[in-house]
Amino acid sequence: MKLDIFQVDAFASAVFEGNPAAVCPLPSWLPDDLLQKIAEENNLSETAFFVSAENTYQLRWFTPKGEVDLCGHATLATAHVLFTHLGFHDQTVQFQTRSGLLSVTKLPEGYSMDFPATPPHPVDPPENILVGLGVSSVEAVLAGFDYLVVLSHESEVKAVSPDFEKLAQLDLRGVVVTARGDSVDFVSRCFYPKLRVNEDPVTGSAHCQLAPYWCERLDKNKLTAQQLSERTGKIKCTLVEGRVILEGNAVDYLQGQISI
Repeated sequence: MKLDIFQVDAFASAVFEGNPAAVCPLPSWLPDDLLQKIAEENNLSETAFFVSAENTYQLRWFTPKGEVDLCGHATLATAHVLFTHLGFHDQTVQFQTRSGLLSVTKLPEGYSMDFPATPPHPVDPPENILVGLGVSSVEAVLAGFDYLVVLSHESEVKAVSPDFEKLAQLDLRGVVVTARGDSVDFVSRCFYPKLRVNEDPVTGSAHCQLAPYWCERLDKNKLTAQQLSERTGKIKCTLVEGRVILEGNAVDYLQGQISI
């Protein structure tokens, strides 16, 4: 069997920036264990698989370790493949996912994604989290589907040197460290060792938690954000009635076929 595959750098304006995702269009769903093996073979933070379903597309995301409920950058990459390579001509494409109906709109430059907001709530720091991040003091620790650890300065976020073994023992999906930015509204870094993604380059789904927090704290509903990974990437975030609108660009890296 031959399957088309695309590799796209999402939340990027040039190749080798942002977050790479593999995208595999399917004529129909393959067995889950085969999807997982493809994702493991790709060895990227996410592989997106999608199937046409009348006026929408069914979309699923797999890390090398397992399926996840929400992924921003691989959704952006999938929309880019549909608009750029597969002849999708409407302005907005909709996806049926484990997180409900998601939509991506093509802009004059880049794309706009409509995702559910997930406001985090304050929690007591779990035992391993501060030791795992190598920090002694924080402004706040919150929980959504990740732990959010708020630090005082952008420089502290850059300086975090995680113990991934300790972070992998935490009960939630991962850990996000964040602070006010020097040249943007806020910055972050995202760690997901239990998914075999120690540090994710640019994480759209994390901004579904970060945007509500920083919108409330900064008292505005439009924010600029930067993820301070080695590859880095910038995201525009807008909070609208329980939804987060994420804006970013995507660029092609690879197109080919896989044999299974």
